[in-house]
Amino acid sequence: MGKVEFGGIVKEICLAYVPETQVGDYVLVHVGFAISKIDEDEAREIFSYIEQIDQLAELQDMEPPLPTAGPPPAEVSS
Repeated sequence: MGKVEFGGIVKEICLAYVPETQVGDYVLVHVGFAISKIDEDEAREIFSYIEQIDQLAELQDMEPPLPTAGPPPAEVSS
């Protein structure tokens, strides 16, 4: 078992699949298991993608909602 930190959150994870992992290494984690060890450059690239996703989510929160599709307006006649 080991501890990982991501975005200020510390979680305990299982290291059984990557027993060679040392303190300071980067790992990919899925459902509480470190599934592979990655190098620092790959980790930075992944962090960059996550930042971009967060920025897109913030932009979507700021944009007014798109109108929903519905029936076309009807002309009123007497």
